[in-house]
Amino acid sequence: MNNSEELLSFINKSKTAFQGAYEIKCILDKQGYIEIKEKDTWNLKKGGKYYVIKNDSAVIAFEIGCGEIEKDGFRLIGAHTDSPGFRIKPNPEMNVEGHYIKLNTEVYGGPILSTWFDRPLSIAGRVTLKSDNPFKPEVRLVDINKPVIIIPNLAIHMNRSINEGYSYNRQKDTLPLLTMKDSNSDLTIKESEEKVNDCEAKSLKMAINKLEKDGYLVELIAETLNVNVKDILDFDLFLYEFNEGSLVGLQEEFISVGRLDDLWMVFAGLKALLNSNKIGATKVLVALDNEEIGSLTSQGANSSILETILERISLGINKSREEFKRSINNSIMISADLAHALHPNYPEKCDPTSRSILGEGPVLKIAASGSYSTDSYASAIFKGICEKANVPCQVFVNRSDLRGGTTIGPISASKLNIPVIDMGAPLLSMHSIRELASVKDNEYTIKAFTEFFN
Repeated sequence: MNNSEELLSFINKSKTAFQGAYEIKCILDKQGYIEIKEKDTWNLKKGGKYYVIKNDSAVIAFEIGCGEIEKDGFRLIGAHTDSPGFRIKPNPEMNVEGHYIKLNTEVYGGPILSTWFDRPLSIAGRVTLKSDNPFKPEVRLVDINKPVIIIPNLAIHMNRSINEGYSYNRQKDTLPLLTMKDSNSDLTIKESEEKVNDCEAKSLKMAINKLEKDGYLVELIAETLNVNVKDILDFDLFLYEFNEGSLVGLQEEFISVGRLDDLWMVFAGLKALLNSNKIGATKVLVALDNEEIGSLTSQGANSSILETILERISLGINKSREEFKRSINNSIMISADLAHALHPNYPEKCDPTSRSILGEGPVLKIAASGSYSTDSYASAIFKGICEKANVPCQVFVNRSDLRGGTTIGPISASKLNIPVIDMGAPLLSMHSIRELASVKDNEYTIKAFTEFFN
């Protein structure tokens, strides 16, 4: 399997940040990495390979260098596991005039809403179950893995302005249809019972009554996990496109799949961590959650998680806090997110001189506003790395009259007080249900990241 096929396989399995973290864990386990818990005492060894999972959706993996950490520091690549989409609300089922059952959802991050319509969708995420200790409920990942919901468009005959720039209402227009409530079901069962005293008819009636009482969605979750409905306490569930990603284009030069932002950079960083050589510095892959909603969670970049883990690594190899502070001063980080590529239909949307193109290599992201952390010093380092790896390097700056996004880069730079290179790989259709990347850029990015760790 080549790198593009591996990337597609990784993303196709990573339906949500929870499944993404689990896929990272599985890959690390196969490569001999050891999971350590935050609650335990850390006794680490030089050359040791470890990882920590936070809230089932963020992973920090590291290989301790063979040098002295206070002198060689940390080499970090940071990305995020979450992607824009829809999260299912509590008590989500809505009965529409006795005929339809739809689900109440809320928008997560900034997806392109129109791309989610009329596509087979499924549901995945995390479910919490009763346990003997109420302070430690059981956690299970769930993936329905069937096209069970869809968001139907309103016919153009009833919405004549849809092709003229329709403004979608997030509470009304984007709610997915789950099933139809058969209004004739009770009559059918009654007729069956009158004709024959059939156990099957009684069982059908009990099943329908149970669904109406417990809810179709909760029953579906219980059936998938093979648990009792009454044991389900809560869930973190998201929608995802059921159809998998693929290679497209005349020569299969493009990668078409959802969640490239930012699982692509997670994958590239993971490949580099596993393929790079042992060095004096400690190599760290940082795959955090909730970047799309501001990172202000315990598993997000705008928390103490990264600094805490780095300090515990130092303490775990018997270094003092003073030596840890020195190690930070000798560290550098790549904040790896995606960059806007020149769009063939909208070239005017890009800056006239600093623009990125698909297939032309990784992209340095620069902003006078500070929304990207790259400065000339960090830029020079990354350009040198790309040159050594024989990889082309591009530069992206937003048009001055367009507001761009931001990344975990500025947050990490301010919290750790180290140089952070804000970069990404070029992408079209960012935040669509299906995004578009280049096979070449996947190869280039993995090579650049590997050189960075080397």
